[in-house]
Amino acid sequence: MNTSQPTNTVPGKASAALLKAGSNILRTPAMKVDAYAILFSAKSFTAAMLAYYIALRIGLPKPFWAIVTVYVVSQTSAGASLSRGVYRFAGTFVGAVATVAIVPNFVNDPIACSMVLSGWIGLCLFFSLLDRTPRAYAFVLAGYTASLIGFPSVLDPGSVFETASLRVQEISIGILCAVLIHRYVLPKRMSAQFTGKLSVALRDARRLAADALKGEPGKYRRDRSQLAADLLALQGLTTYLPYDIAPATPRRKTLQHIHDRLARLLPLATEIEDRVHSLRISNGKAPDELIALVDDVGSWIATIEANERETTAAQLIGRARSIRKQFGTDVATPVHRFTANLAGHLAEMVGLLADCDWLERNIATPGRSRALTQLHGTTRVKGYVYHRDPWMAGRATLGAIIGILLGCAFWIWSAWPDGATAVSIIGVCCSLFGNVDAPAPNVVKYTLGSLYGVAISFAYSFVIIPQVTDFAVLVAVLAPAFLFAGSLQARPPTTYMALGITLTIPILLNLGPHYTGDFAASLNISVALFSGIGFGAMSMSLFQTVPVDVAIKRLLQLSQRDISRRALGAAPDEAHWTSLMIDRTALLLPRLRASQNSYTGVFDDTLNHLRIGHAAGQLRKTLPRIKGETEIRISELLSAIAASFRAGGPLTPAELIDLDQRIEILMTMIASSPLKNRLQILDLLIDLRFALGTSERADGRKYNL
Repeated sequence: MNTSQPTNTVPGKASAALLKAGSNILRTPAMKVDAYAILFSAKSFTAAMLAYYIALRIGLPKPFWAIVTVYVVSQTSAGASLSRGVYRFAGTFVGAVATVAIVPNFVNDPIACSMVLSGWIGLCLFFSLLDRTPRAYAFVLAGYTASLIGFPSVLDPGSVFETASLRVQEISIGILCAVLIHRYVLPKRMSAQFTGKLSVALRDARRLAADALKGEPGKYRRDRSQLAADLLALQGLTTYLPYDIAPATPRRKTLQHIHDRLARLLPLATEIEDRVHSLRISNGKAPDELIALVDDVGSWIATIEANERETTAAQLIGRARSIRKQFGTDVATPVHRFTANLAGHLAEMVGLLADCDWLERNIATPGRSRALTQLHGTTRVKGYVYHRDPWMAGRATLGAIIGILLGCAFWIWSAWPDGATAVSIIGVCCSLFGNVDAPAPNVVKYTLGSLYGVAISFAYSFVIIPQVTDFAVLVAVLAPAFLFAGSLQARPPTTYMALGITLTIPILLNLGPHYTGDFAASLNISVALFSGIGFGAMSMSLFQTVPVDVAIKRLLQLSQRDISRRALGAAPDEAHWTSLMIDRTALLLPRLRASQNSYTGVFDDTLNHLRIGHAAGQLRKTLPRIKGETEIRISELLSAIAASFRAGGPLTPAELIDLDQRIEILMTMIASSPLKNRLQILDLLIDLRFALGTSERADGRKYNL
């Protein structure tokens, strides 16, 4: 008799349901994060123990620095780990050379030595703040390596070269082991993260374009902020792609093409949204062809099939250009000017989105032809441009130097034996945590991790390790603490706390060739550690912290200053300007969320600054081809814009009305002029009018179709 249970019985269905539920749970984002964290922790611990073993075998006196290096270098992807390793080695080497050059020459003058070392650390911090790429890590390392080696070496300057040489060797071993393990043992590729994020960014871009066609200004502000954040995230991933282990990575120029098109889409969507809003309230004055085009572009954006999108895109661009040519021939009426302007913007938007689709497929298919001649837009690219502010970087640098010098002054005055350790920790804190507006919260997290690290270290040093007589057993007893801390390090909210644990344990345990447990020495080092961290946190709170409102106002002031410069002709090219303002927008977003004050409209103002600067800069470029009264009036308009934005703050109603009147007079003059590029100039004047907000002026009058 067959006693097997049929699969369609209740128990069989229940088992299948449980298996399916379990499979779904394992695929949830939270479980994936946990799995990645556990794998990262296991690989990091393996690399740390391998580095420790090699350092022991070749007889290095402080092999624990190899362990520390592994945890500092290790990142969640293979490309990021290699990048960080390369920059850490470069920074460590330069910092060691600088220390060897500074300490022996200034050791007889403690004040001068303190000033020179502090100045070097501050200089490295300054360049790291200006760089804002992964390369900045090399500058950070060059600074805090000098702090870690230099201040303790003051007590024994004759051995500074040997100390620096050994430190470079220990760190090199840690870097090599971390890079090899993360690169070849179940590697997590950066290219996979990039393509996933790119798909999300393109989806967000299409949603932004679709919402812009609804013509409801201000309603879809979140779409714009999301795309700006996407661009910053994509750039962060892009910088690691050259270090990735993927068989083929996108060419740099291809990535720049994608960025430039998405960056241009951000202000362009706002331009179209404003015009569609005017179109909706025009009471039927707009041509039927234009209304139909807007609707068809919306339908095209909603299309899912890639081949259909590609075919229809060319048709829509042809229609838009035909409408622009038809109504641009006679621009005497506002309706014709408006129609030609909106049709041109629609053609550009469809071309940008179609190019992004094509570039995404180009990246996803490594064997595909990579010729860029099929693109609708320009083949000249700029790529991501970082906002750099020497004044703010100098402010943070000066704060770090003051904090370190105050620590040195206390050390010299008190003749504290462990003062060198404390001051070196201050230098590390100022370098490592000084790249944000408010470093203190991160230092607090690190301090909490260090507290756990000290407690764990004392338990290991005086209870567990004295019973260990074999390397394998030592690895086994160290595993629980390091595996737990490593899993925390893989999660961004607890990364700094984890570093406090993983960096404190090896140093306090003094993991060397032999057990050297000394309670008094460990206690003194712990006191110096927390004194340095505490003083560093206080120093950074006083001298390096930038209030979030100050940072917001600074970004807005720089944007207004640059509009003034563009209006006067001292400006970078259009792609550079667009990318720079997108980066500033991305920098504004977290600060606006962190501020306790209400900044209603600031995000929109920043995008309007981008649009105004774009139109003003382009108008300035047209002046050499224009003569007579038209040239004079355009020059006067640009001078008035420059003067208004040079003063800072929002434009007054009187300024807006004056600018609107100037624009209206110019549009009337140019519409009846024989200029060959009159349609281009009219487009720029319309763009400027909408960006300034004079289409809905302070006196209540709206743009008249």
